[in-house]
Order: sequence, then structure tokens, then C-alpha cells
Amino acid sequence: MNSSTPKHTDGAQKVHSRRKFLATSAGLGAVLLIAANAALCAEGAPSHIKDVVAITQVFGDGQKFTAIAVEYDKDIETAKLSASTFEVKGRRVVRAYANTSASPAEQGKNGRYVIVELSLDDPDARLYGHEKMSATRKTAKAALIQRGPVFTAGGDAYAASAKAVATRRVANLVVDDFVQREYKDPKTGDLLRYNLFVPRNYDKNKSYPLVLFMHDAGATSTRTDTTLVQGLGAVAWASPSDQARHESFVLAPQYSTWVVNDKSEASSYLDTTIDLLDFVAKQYNIDRNRLYTTGQSGGAMMSIAMNIKYPNLFAASFIVAGQWDAAKVQPLVGQKQWIVVSEGDLKAYPGQNAVTAALEKGGAKVSRAVWNGRSSPAEFDAAVKKMAAEGNAVNYVALEKGSVVPPGESDDGGGNHVNTWRIAYTIDAIRDWVFAQHK
Repeated sequence: MNSSTPKHTDGAQKVHSRRKFLATSAGLGAVLLIAANAALCAEGAPSHIKDVVAITQVFGDGQKFTAIAVEYDKDIETAKLSASTFEVKGRRVVRAYANTSASPAEQGKNGRYVIVELSLDDPDARLYGHEKMSATRKTAKAALIQRGPVFTAGGDAYAASAKAVATRRVANLVVDDFVQREYKDPKTGDLLRYNLFVPRNYDKNKSYPLVLFMHDAGATSTRTDTTLVQGLGAVAWASPSDQARHESFVLAPQYSTWVVNDKSEASSYLDTTIDLLDFVAKQYNIDRNRLYTTGQSGGAMMSIAMNIKYPNLFAASFIVAGQWDAAKVQPLVGQKQWIVVSEGDLKAYPGQNAVTAALEKGGAKVSRAVWNGRSSPAEFDAAVKKMAAEGNAVNYVALEKGSVVPPGESDDGGGNHVNTWRIAYTIDAIRDWVFAQHK
């Protein structure tokens, strides 16, 4: 087996920059803003503070509460702000700067908003949890104190105050750009909730590719947006940086029950998902030669099952921590796939080995590599380009055992399984490869 292992980079577990998904948060309507401002004043907050917004961002391991945006009544001088200017109860402030919108930025600039960035390592940073195959959710909220003076761009000084001001609303970066809907399939009778991202500048006279993402069993829920906050599988494709490179639709169904199992069986929701995809493609100008499927664990198994049952539907597939009965995968021969598993995954790794061997036996050309899961973004990019240059339909990547699970967590089969998608969806170059494929 050919092996290509990007070298380890210290600290590269956090391969996804916290600012990768910067997006301008949408403001509330005038009535809600007036109500929020009135509430702030009623609580005794300084009159120059008009709004306080909790900001969340999704990472490979789920949604986190990353910052607070404080709106003032005048433009603020960013150069005179520091982390010590503010205190947030129960959190560590790592950075403070001004901005013209209620969203984080690489560099501050004078504006009415002060962005107070919070440590990702705080126990209260994590909003989405994964415990025993069930999802737990928390709401982003905190109380902020302006401990030091804040100076306006015009030279006024807003004195420090001991009064804590509570966040009034939440801006979820990228997640808020999806709409939540329901689809009742006339064929199967199933009701399927789903999330849809529509390109910001959608033009009905222009055709767009579409990415279908399907979550793992652990994210099974009746709450429609769960799939958007459990990791990057859905939102990565809709980030401002990805949309700038590849303007596309993103369809992310939310399953409230099982769809596939370890016996390589599928329920009616598999066909319902295909019918939903067709429904969306008829509502918008979708390029049916550029439909892509991806998923993690159970979602990856759904992608495989779909490709078997509908072999001419998708232009390419991104399969993360999946498996299927190798005796059933002959229809996949000739299909374009990028597969990522972890060597320490006791089920998906041997399962995907068997699938890939069956594809080769059927005539598929396969490129193989072993990568260090702690590689830097640049190292991952180079590894993807090297592998893609071989020009084979199937690209099979195994993440090296010992490089997948973060320090302090159990390096067992389950840990390797769930951390496969924590890493896989941070690799920009694989998503670039997907969009380069056409039917």
C-alpha cells in the first residue's frame, strides 16, 4: 500500500482556525432592537450600551460560544481596547477590539461594535455535546462587565461600570444562514425536516451545484438544526470562504429516527431523502451534473447506499468513517469517491478496507495514503494535491492511529470514530476536489 504521511505539526489539533467561518451576523428588526435596548436600560446597564449579542461558531467538535458583541451609541476607538477592558463571568477574555458589524474579524477597526473574544478552552465554551449516542445542547448566554474605560473615536470616554449586562440575543455564524423546513414525501409518507442553505446572491438564471450532507446516528433529533451544530459536515460548505470559492446550495436533512444500520439495511428515509433532493432541485436552478453527497458514520453509510441504489445520481462522494457490506458495492465501481477513515476505528476501518478491496477487484483504480491527523492545513492541502494528481476515481485516506484523538481523551475505537469527522471536514482541499468533479 502506498503511504503518504504529512509530518506532525505541534498544536495542529486545532486545524480549523476559529475565524474560518466569519460571517456578518444578521440584526433583529427595529421592534426587537427597541425592546432589547429598553430591557438593557431597565436592568441599569450604561446608557451608551445599546445591545449585547452572544456569538457562536461551529468547529469540528461542535458549536461553541466564542465571543460577545457589544453595541455602543458611537464609534469606538479600537486601539484603546484590551482584553482587560471587559470581564465575562465564568469565561476568560482573550481579545477585545472594535468593528463595524457584530461579528469577529482578523483585525479591529473603529465602529459601534466591540467584539469581546472568549477562550475556546473554557468549560462553558462548548454548547453541543455528544454523550452515549445522544445530543445535548446549551444556549449561549453570559453576563459582561465593562471593567475599564471605553473611548469613542471622537475622544469621549465611557467610564467603567460594575454593573453586569446580560446578553440579549444570539448570532450563530453560518448556522443562521440556513433555513429550516419540512418535507412530506407523497411516495413514502415520511415527514423529513431539513436545513437548506441558499447562496446569498442566488440568481435563478444561473445553475448551482448542491451538496447533500447526512449526519451520524448520534445527532438524531427532532430539533431541525442539530445537524448544523454537531460539527462541520454541513456548515463547512456554506462558510463565506467556501462560498467565495464554490457558490453552492447545501442540503442537510435532520433525521429523528434510524435510516441505516450495521447490517447494511436502509429504511424508507433513504428514498425520502432522494425525493427531497429532487424536490429542492426543482424549486431552484440546480445543476444535476454537479450533485454531491457526503456524510459521517451513518451518513457516510447512507451515501454508500444511495450510490448503490442510484449509481448515476451523484458526481462525487465524500465518505467519512463509513462502512457497508462489501458484497453489495459493485455498482460503486467507476464512481468518484474520497474516503477518510481512522486506523483506530475498529468498525469503519476494516469495513472500508473490505469495500475498497472489492472495488479494486471490480476494476476501480484506487489511490491510498496514510495521513497524520495532526497535520497542519498546509500539509493536508499538499497531501490532497499529491493524491489527486494520481487521477484515480477512488482516493482512500486512513488517519494514522495515535494522531486522531485529542490529548486527554480515550484513544479507543469510539474515540477514533467520532474524531475522524472532527478532522476530515476541516480539510479544505478535499472539498475543493469534490467541486472539481462533474458527471
